[in-house]
Amino acid sequence: MSSPARRLIAPFLLAAFAHTAFGQVPGRDVVTTARDLYASARYDEALAVLNDVRPADGAAAPVDRKSIEQYRSLCLLALGRGSEAESAIAAVVTADPTYLPGESDASPRVRTAFSDVRRRLLPEIATSRYTQAKADFDRKNYPVAAEKFRQVITLIEDPDMGGKLPDLRTLATGFMDLAVAAMAPPPEPPKPQPAAPAAAPAPAAPQAEPNRIYTMLDKDVTPAVVIRQDMPRLMPNVKQAAKDTGVVEVVIDEQGRVTFVAIRQPVHPVFDADLMTAAREWRYQPATLGGKPVKYRKMIQINISRQH
Repeated sequence: MSSPARRLIAPFLLAAFAHTAFGQVPGRDVVTTARDLYASARYDEALAVLNDVRPADGAAAPVDRKSIEQYRSLCLLALGRGSEAESAIAAVVTADPTYLPGESDASPRVRTAFSDVRRRLLPEIATSRYTQAKADFDRKNYPVAAEKFRQVITLIEDPDMGGKLPDLRTLATGFMDLAVAAMAPPPEPPKPQPAAPAAAPAPAAPQAEPNRIYTMLDKDVTPAVVIRQDMPRLMPNVKQAAKDTGVVEVVIDEQGRVTFVAIRQPVHPVFDADLMTAAREWRYQPATLGGKPVKYRKMIQINISRQH
């Protein structure tokens, strides 16, 4: 065979060898092989190995999926195939929205590419995760719902979110509070304690921050307790158009008065207006921190009864 012919056939032989030699390698070994090829600047060969074990094919163990797509994106970026690299990064972010390569794991260029994709995808992912969490809450699967709402809050607070979705964070926080409260066991009656020697000095009580509004997430705060929380009557002429559930947010001051009301999940315009009027007359035993009253934000779920 002539030299020109050998030069034409060589690339095809190399691609075929890469496909047959590495295509059946388990997922973890594929990542190792791709990493070594990438470190040797053999980007095309590393990409051929990775393309033979796509996560969608089930050939790689779940633990390796993120690594496979990460190295795929690295190779594609090195080869100047930006749009394909973006798709690979999107697969990583969708599988694990909190993932961002560390400075020791990737170059500034790769980290920037990941941040760009995360900024684009995180709002949609957070909204989808909130919908899933709310569905678990409605099914009364409170432990799962609380954890998912916590994940939503973490995503919304991510720097790449850029301060977007503040209202969704308020909703997620409120529903997480409701889920945590719903799954909390009733308090056990106090058990008699044997006489003990002189107790050590009590730790200093936590100090309230001026003008801060606390929530159920603040573990040292004793939540506000209902004294009067009368719900308005749902008028018969709006029952059919009303939703089954709603959420109202209130801020309770140090005297137990409602100083702020907002409808976070509407039921019906007429009922919502009556609810906001009624909420301003609600009274609570104020929340306390270290024995001192503090402002407190509370999310209240409204359940509509359609019985006459």
